[in-house]
Amino acid sequence: MSAPLASALQARLAVDIGGTFTDLAIERGTGEATQRWTAKVLTTPQAPELGVLEGVRVVLGRAGLKPADVALVIHGTTLATNAIIERKGARTALLTTDGFRDVLALGNESRYDQYDLNIDLPQPLVPRRWRVTVPERLDNEGHVLRPLDEESVRRQLAFLREEGIESLAIGFLHSFVNPAHEKRAAAIVRQIWPDLPVSLSSEVSPEMREWERFSTTVANAYVQPRMASYLHRLEDGLREAGLACPLFLMLSGGGLTTLETAARFPIRLVESGPAGGAIFAAHVARQKGWAKVLSFDMGGTTAKVCLVDDFAPQAARTFEVARVGRFKKGSGLPLRIPVIEMVEIGAGGGSIAHLDSMGRIQVGPESAGADPGPACYGRGGTLPAVTDANLLLGRYEPDLFAGGALKLHPGAAKDAMAAAVGERLDLSPEMAALGVVEMVDENMANAARVHAIESGKGYEGRSIIAFGGGGPVHGYRVAEKIGVTRLLVPSGAGVGSAIGFLRAPVAYEVVKSLYQRFATFDLEAVNALLAGMSAEASEVVAHGSFGAPSAEHRLAFMRYVGQGHEIAVTLPARELTAADVAAIRAAYDAEYTRFYDRPVPGSDVEILSFAVTVATVVEEVDPIAPVADAPAPQRIRTQAVRDTATGGVADWAVYDRDAMPAGSRVAGPCIVAEAETSTLVGPGWSCRMDGLGYLELTRESAR
Repeated sequence: MSAPLASALQARLAVDIGGTFTDLAIERGTGEATQRWTAKVLTTPQAPELGVLEGVRVVLGRAGLKPADVALVIHGTTLATNAIIERKGARTALLTTDGFRDVLALGNESRYDQYDLNIDLPQPLVPRRWRVTVPERLDNEGHVLRPLDEESVRRQLAFLREEGIESLAIGFLHSFVNPAHEKRAAAIVRQIWPDLPVSLSSEVSPEMREWERFSTTVANAYVQPRMASYLHRLEDGLREAGLACPLFLMLSGGGLTTLETAARFPIRLVESGPAGGAIFAAHVARQKGWAKVLSFDMGGTTAKVCLVDDFAPQAARTFEVARVGRFKKGSGLPLRIPVIEMVEIGAGGGSIAHLDSMGRIQVGPESAGADPGPACYGRGGTLPAVTDANLLLGRYEPDLFAGGALKLHPGAAKDAMAAAVGERLDLSPEMAALGVVEMVDENMANAARVHAIESGKGYEGRSIIAFGGGGPVHGYRVAEKIGVTRLLVPSGAGVGSAIGFLRAPVAYEVVKSLYQRFATFDLEAVNALLAGMSAEASEVVAHGSFGAPSAEHRLAFMRYVGQGHEIAVTLPARELTAADVAAIRAAYDAEYTRFYDRPVPGSDVEILSFAVTVATVVEEVDPIAPVADAPAPQRIRTQAVRDTATGGVADWAVYDRDAMPAGSRVAGPCIVAEAETSTLVGPGWSCRMDGLGYLELTRESAR
């Protein structure tokens, strides 16, 4: 943890709930004296806090620590995302301006597939019956054109109460400029229906563009009751277990925040688990001094890839959830929140293999999850998953999976693979498993290619940092497919996202819209807005920083007048002067030229919104010094493994990662085994242990 949230003798605990496993990491000490213990337990989907509490018991036992020794708990979860995808949120209503009832259904009228006459569009989280309107109207500058009809608000609330509504989103036209009508409507709600959770668009997403603003606010309202209830149950459970320390939540944008803020704005948690993985990869890249890497995080349910340049993950201000079209941008529900930009696909250890209508092997996005899990778990699952395929290829030792905590059943995996894939294609279960693994590897490689292309970047000179339970298993083959010749598996890779939580700063971002043109720039209004945003972000961070130093970062999102998309330009983190205005305009022209090779002379520039981020200062990391070569360790056994590239079976040496000294090197094909995962070193690759205890794989020959 960068900020001094705990003394060197106190422990920091991180918990990441995934679709299959709940990962935990606990650290004590600082710098080279840091001690770390990890654990992996099955997620308990019906009551996720039970899995967390069981994992806490396990990891504290391994560390020999008492609950009172823990000074801080940091938590990330995909529960908010899953609630939206599975449509298991609260019965939510939208109260909006007369005439704008159907904004959620109309969207921006774009089509993610122009030539599909039967296109499926994402259905709004709120059905039309529960999208109700009231007379009120503000103009684009926030002036009242029509006062709020308060009696109409009361009538609509009476209707919604009869409908059994559990959560309410309020989104009025132009409320991002003037929130007075939204706040008055919320006050009426609290007077006559105090128990109803309320989300205001002027607080959740105070930016222009009604569809994105309303969609984000509705999504926040949709998940708020479930998330708030879960977070408070978790807090109570931790306290009953003796952990009376503060509980912080990982945000989608890569920072930490308090439980109170997370319960109020749970939509900012949608990608909190994957964000921890990207932070973990960025920290490792800084330790290695690698400026260009690809973060590859493969867990039990999904795989996530993220580009990390200059030791920072790519960031974005928009995110889509519950896409109807796989890999198709524009086919999901838009969320206007700060996020770490990544591609996430249904390709994890629990992803189910099946044949499509044309008899082709497909993998995911459906997952067997933790209950019942893949067939080989022996928990009642009958459908083959990626874990079953890896087991049939000889990549896992049945008695040592997950550190021996979960015994695998090869017979069940073989039967499931034969029934669902092999018999229908006239293939043996083992060859069917080869097809499944090759397909999932290709899916992940394709996602990485698309992500790089959409970002205007490539993989030349880039390395992969692989983690998660499946990342080290599939990493070398994905690297081969995208042309990367160096791959790193850090220590603690099996619980990488949880470790990433311990590296994240306490941070909060505030985004607000204020339309400006440089020709008529209102310096006083902009400075007043930025000062208010800075105070708001600083107040949130102060609740969790415990006096740690913080830094502020400001952005303006601007475009040439008449264009449809904005470019972010950095602003000085202080009061702006007239001289700054000209410098900011010049910076925009330079940034636009970087993207599009030339500016647009003679065109004015407009600013649509501003962002202010306050974050605790991240400690500097000294790159690791090289270590001398050391003798290779003794193999602990051999395993018959089927190579997915050639289909051939050969004996692969197996080494114990804990027995590999710094500087030692082993040649592929081999497996480096540890408790939470296994690193596969393919033919033509070699693996060396560096001074940090990280496995660095290098491809020495193509095949």
